[in-house]
Amino acid sequence: MAPPDTADTTSERQAFNEEIKSLSAAPLWDQYHGVLTPEPEVKGVPHIWKWDGIREKMLRAGDLITAKEAERRVLMLENPAYAGEAKATETLFSGIQMILPGEVAPAHRHTPNALRLILEGSGGYTSVNGEKTFMEFGDYIITPNWCWHDHGNEGDEPVIWQDILDLPLVRSIGAIFHNPYPEDRFPAGPPEGDSLVRYGSNMVPAEGLAPDRLASPIFSYPYARSRETLEKLAKTTDLDPYHGLKMEFIDPTTGGAAMSSISTFLQRLPKGFKGERYQTTEGCIFTCLEGGGRAVVDAGGTETIIEFRPKDVFCVPCWHPFRLEADEDTYLFQGTDKVVQTKLGLWREKRGNA
Repeated sequence: MAPPDTADTTSERQAFNEEIKSLSAAPLWDQYHGVLTPEPEVKGVPHIWKWDGIREKMLRAGDLITAKEAERRVLMLENPAYAGEAKATETLFSGIQMILPGEVAPAHRHTPNALRLILEGSGGYTSVNGEKTFMEFGDYIITPNWCWHDHGNEGDEPVIWQDILDLPLVRSIGAIFHNPYPEDRFPAGPPEGDSLVRYGSNMVPAEGLAPDRLASPIFSYPYARSRETLEKLAKTTDLDPYHGLKMEFIDPTTGGAAMSSISTFLQRLPKGFKGERYQTTEGCIFTCLEGGGRAVVDAGGTETIIEFRPKDVFCVPCWHPFRLEADEDTYLFQGTDKVVQTKLGLWREKRGNA
């Protein structure tokens, strides 16, 4: 066959494209450069969800619907580019959940992994496979996929926390499963804090009771312990010019990420910190626990400045250059999809302008 004369074949190609639609086929050559791009192109945009506004509406939701009616009383934090799609980033969902005194959010299980970051209140708990973990400010609590879990509030004030789930990722694969438990509460199991005692002291059981999951066997990482670690390290450790002082939460039995599909970090930025430009293929969700500052994000050649304060949540999408600045000593929790990208050989970073 001789190469076609494109000047003479435009109408024939259009007719051909119409013909192959009946076969549920389409020509890759018309879309090739949009499918395989030189660098990541994502719909998500940098965005911040301000705590004051979200908290006000969350408390109002408490007057409108019970935790049992809703199953989970959650305000979804939707990226403006993904309105109606339950996405904060391309692969991660985030929301703010509240449980009122005396309430129980009924037990269920699902295939997406979930984590809780406690933002307000005391007396609330999460039960994972019957092990109850009480919630205090800043605590990071894991609900591994397909584990039975319920939430309750035995205190006298509302308890509010942030959820991060790999829901968009699992939905894209198609493997969504969800089961309600027949009763509101799952039967009591090990005593409170058992997993932290058993696996959180640089020891593991020599026989039996070994974890058989992909996630950490520790369900709760108390903020007081994590913060103290960073505070001590800050006195003896040189700062990374991009991240300040950043530590990853791990599974102590493997040394890998604490969750199979969500990487989690605690980051300390000292007062006056001005980070350098950084890029990563991770979709990043940040939550400010203490302090304040800003993220300066390059969004397609336009500089977006995100001013954050305690309990604000903000996201930086995949491959958007950004830098962090701190007006005072600042602690940021971060959830990303790095662990998935690393397992697939996809993760990249770019430091500085090189």
